[in-house]
Amino acid sequence: MDAVDLTPGELRLLLAVERTGSFTAAAAELSLTQSAVSHAVRTCERKVGAVLFDRGRTGARPTAAGARALVHARLILRQLDVLRAEARGAAAGTLTGPLRIAAFRSAAAQLLPPALERLTAKHSGLRPQVLIVQELGRGTAGEVADGRADVAIATLGEDETPPSGLVAGELLREPYFLVNPASRPDPRGLPLLDWPENCSSYTRSWWARQDWLPSAKIDVADDGVVLSMVAQGIGMAILPKLSLAAAPPGVDVTPIADPPTRRIGYVATYAGAQSLAVRELVRELREVAARETVH
Repeated sequence: MDAVDLTPGELRLLLAVERTGSFTAAAAELSLTQSAVSHAVRTCERKVGAVLFDRGRTGARPTAAGARALVHARLILRQLDVLRAEARGAAAGTLTGPLRIAAFRSAAAQLLPPALERLTAKHSGLRPQVLIVQELGRGTAGEVADGRADVAIATLGEDETPPSGLVAGELLREPYFLVNPASRPDPRGLPLLDWPENCSSYTRSWWARQDWLPSAKIDVADDGVVLSMVAQGIGMAILPKLSLAAAPPGVDVTPIADPPTRRIGYVATYAGAQSLAVRELVRELREVAARETVH
């Protein structure tokens, strides 16, 4: 190993400083002195050739260079964990260790439970960890890109390519439905209920072509709130299939002719997509997605 390479211990120390927000707190977490942490960070900065943290009275905050270094630190340490887990598993014929999954709410509620039930029944030593992330901005894929998740369940654009360094694959396309209060079979006099995550470009372009949709609109927090407000007669909505599994009483769901669809898929790093745990999870998700498509 080159003398200027950062060691796993140094990478963990940098992440401890980021996590705790100061050299002093990181030292307490790692059972080191503050001066030892400060010296170690300076050594890391010398090896990298850039200042990684801004020091101040309020603590230590990553610089732009530090933020990028920390992303790679998380990815490298995770690959070392996977290396050990898969090597031991190959020797023992088992699949063990954590599997970190980022998913948006309806996917976590409807796709993950049956997939994880089958996966953990086959591999009892596997420990899934699910992080619920709003599908806004960088969304669930951003958690993978930043090294905080091994795989994400994400919405995929029609013509978009995955962010640099990531791979993606489609799991299913879910259609949208008209959702209205059962007491209002003709909901066109009600406002349209919407939520921030319901924002794919294909859906928006479809909406723009529908002159029968009400112009009045109410924006709410999430699709669960949309369903609740529809049940109360406050408005109508256009919702994707996964969101409708928890539709309360008092809600009518009607198919739409030539509906918009939402692409749902998985996202992983190139290395992460090759790990056995991710490959097994994707296999189980495809089984669940096939049943969702049929029903």
